[in-house]
Amino acid sequence: MVTLDKVYHAAFALKEAARKTDLIAAPDLCPGTNVYLKTENLQVTGSFKLRGAYYKISQLSEEDKARGIIACSAGNHAQGVALAATKNGIPSTICMPDGAPISKVENTKKLGAKVCLVKGAYDDAYEYALKLQQETGATFIHPFDDDEVIAGQGTIGLEILDQLEDVDAVIVPVGGGGLISGVAFAIKSLKPTCKVYGVQAAGAPSMANSLHEHHQITLDTVSTFADGIAVKHPGDTTYQMVEKYVDDVVTVSEDEIAAAILALIEKQKLIAEGAGAVSVAAAMFHKLPLEGKKVVCLISGGNIDVNILSRVITRGLVMSGRNANLMIALEDKPGQLQGVSEIVSRCGGNVVSVHHDRGDTSMSVTSCFLKIGLETRDQAQIDEIRSELTKAGFTLVNERVCM
Repeated sequence: MVTLDKVYHAAFALKEAARKTDLIAAPDLCPGTNVYLKTENLQVTGSFKLRGAYYKISQLSEEDKARGIIACSAGNHAQGVALAATKNGIPSTICMPDGAPISKVENTKKLGAKVCLVKGAYDDAYEYALKLQQETGATFIHPFDDDEVIAGQGTIGLEILDQLEDVDAVIVPVGGGGLISGVAFAIKSLKPTCKVYGVQAAGAPSMANSLHEHHQITLDTVSTFADGIAVKHPGDTTYQMVEKYVDDVVTVSEDEIAAAILALIEKQKLIAEGAGAVSVAAAMFHKLPLEGKKVVCLISGGNIDVNILSRVITRGLVMSGRNANLMIALEDKPGQLQGVSEIVSRCGGNVVSVHHDRGDTSMSVTSCFLKIGLETRDQAQIDEIRSELTKAGFTLVNERVCM
């Protein structure tokens, strides 16, 4: 059973391992709302997961420690367990889905754990870890459905209330529910008037669906680049705590997550992984009633693979109207490209790619398709360019995002 005393005890135990992360103002992220960011992406190991894993391991008996540790994780819990186990001189084995970012896998190994990659999603790694646990007798450290783990994550709630006493709402990423269970329990216990909202990726809405349907559901599949919250089935304890302490759980799309990551980079100089940015996405795209309120968005982690980050930035540029492709049907004669270029230039756009297509069978022999890639300021500028091209007599055939 999670108690407030246990959360305070976790805060004491974590003084030697975890840092009290900064709460910083982010006035430009969501106009009309006073947004603050709880920067767990700057936590040791780059994620809040260290808190729960370290506290859980610190409470193990000597007998449990002697048997070694096994855990399953999409990546962040793995690093927390590896660090805590190594610091206590305990051998650890972590089962991770084979699609986990390479950076998380390698960092887990560097922290001293043995990594076992399992085909599929987090839940598949979980099943395999349970099988290994039965075979080896090692002590299993659950990533979210555990009282000590939840209490460790709850220390974030204590810090938020200490850093912003008059907070109106806290927005928390949700996968299996360990983070939001701990944070919501701590906040509602000390300040019941404060709203606590959860956010999931639209491609992995297990907790959102469970909460709205009033019973635990299991998704057949999950699909999101926010690997840290790609969970098919919420925990038993966490589901009960979310029902009791959380005001609502909403979802955000992949494009909205990408736009939030880009906004954090540009406006706050912060790197967040997909799971870590969903709280900001919910605020930016008005998924919750936050107008005029003091709101804390919990940035749960920053361990994003650089290859994925590059692709996410491109998606974020498209989502925010900063990047677009236009396809124009032209008569294949001199001066056409110049006319298009002059309009784009006059509207303030920047052409970054040009391609003539004379081979499309859907057009006449004397025509061509001109495909241009643009860098733009926002969607309004894209609309202006399209409008001016149309006024000048050019035919816009299609518009596609730059991928």
